[in-house]
Amino acid sequence: MTIPIVQGTAVPEGNFSQSSYGTEGGYKYSDGTNNNDTTTPYTATTNDGVYAKPEEQPKQFRDVAWALLFLVHLAAMVCIITLNLISGENGGGNGGADVMGTYGGVIWLVAISAVSSAGIGTLALGVMMRNAVAVVKISLIFSVLMSLLVAILGFLSGQTFMGVLGLAMFAIGVCYAKAVWSRIPFAAANLNTALTAVKANMGLTFVAYLMLLLAFGWSALWFVGLGEALSSSNGAVLFFLFLSYYWVHQVLSNTVTVTTAGTVGTWWFVPEEASSCFSSGVQDSFCRATTYSFGSICLGSLIVAVVQALRALAHMSRDSEDMQLLVCIIDCILACIQDIIEYLNKWAYVYVGLYGFGYMEAGKSVFQLFQQKGWTVIISDDLCDRVLFMVSLAVGFLSGLISLALAAADPNLLAALQLEGGVGTAGFIIGFLVGLVICSILMSVVGAAVNTVIVCYAESPAEFEANHPRLSSEMRSAWTQAWPEIVN
Repeated sequence: MTIPIVQGTAVPEGNFSQSSYGTEGGYKYSDGTNNNDTTTPYTATTNDGVYAKPEEQPKQFRDVAWALLFLVHLAAMVCIITLNLISGENGGGNGGADVMGTYGGVIWLVAISAVSSAGIGTLALGVMMRNAVAVVKISLIFSVLMSLLVAILGFLSGQTFMGVLGLAMFAIGVCYAKAVWSRIPFAAANLNTALTAVKANMGLTFVAYLMLLLAFGWSALWFVGLGEALSSSNGAVLFFLFLSYYWVHQVLSNTVTVTTAGTVGTWWFVPEEASSCFSSGVQDSFCRATTYSFGSICLGSLIVAVVQALRALAHMSRDSEDMQLLVCIIDCILACIQDIIEYLNKWAYVYVGLYGFGYMEAGKSVFQLFQQKGWTVIISDDLCDRVLFMVSLAVGFLSGLISLALAAADPNLLAALQLEGGVGTAGFIIGFLVGLVICSILMSVVGAAVNTVIVCYAESPAEFEANHPRLSSEMRSAWTQAWPEIVN
């Protein structure tokens, strides 16, 4: 029997029940039935009949050169920004106090929106856990109806093209919903399992919010220190400025993904080490993401950042009327490349977090797993993303209503914005945007957990059955309903 590996360390045999395994090399489900396939409880065909689970990875720094390159670049950028700020100072030491005095109401409203949206988002996790199937169905119907709404608004406003496009998207959405409707229970089971893991380790949300604060700080520092440089006509200078900006943001975002993957993997194999807010699973996963696996994070992030920087240059070139068509085509191609790379990255970082692989090894292992076990079709059925997006919109809307009420009750809150009217509308927009961002951060943790659950269930269903029998039973039942042709 293969000993599972979590975060590069072999799990001791005592951490999952040997009694759950059958007498002929298979294992027993919680309902007492036997399965004699030691690789997976399903009879999915493989290319060569053999699948080797990941081996133990020694604790060592991966992709070190890329981590060093990132740190050197970051130090250089901080020095350049600091010099720019020093040379551009106009004197005066009360700037911070003036800002707080002038924009105190706006800052207070943003803070209230952030706290309320974080609370509502946390409550939404419980609602999603109790009504996972219904939530997935609602999100699918919601996305279809939104296309219909776009079509109606297009025709009413005289925008015929937008109306026709909306109808086309509505028709495609209806066909898609019909095709995947039978797979909703499996998506719901994945979502419920991921939510259970996240709620057992809510410290992950603090890691996500910490990365969010760092991202805001980096954005503010970058724009204040390098804003004037964006007017440069030197394309190389602009490219490296944008590259630096996006690289840091990608690293921060992917650190959350790797930390979540490691924590969920620990919860999957050794639940007693990942069942509290700041469990050892959360702490170890975060330390690994910021040390041993940091180079792998930097490498994958750099690839995406290069494409994002090129797209930023393309957007700045749209002012030229002679090249608008060419720029539009280039931007479309770059957008497709970015989507593909980001899609590959999200699965690669699951393996980086789970097993401590380097970036290239992680990518190869993920797709080898899915190809050999017949799971390629499942990746395309990512219905959970629709749920997370819909919940983020709903939380943003509720946060907007709270801000609207506060702004309407005290119009002086937004006096610094010098609005002649529409104070309530401005309050709603501020609350909606803040709520959307805060909840999206929380839902991104859930999304990474869902991806990790899919990978873990593909290669280690026996450990899931031993440690989480109720959730395993739900997942197995949903799989059987969605893909009876694979099971049979």
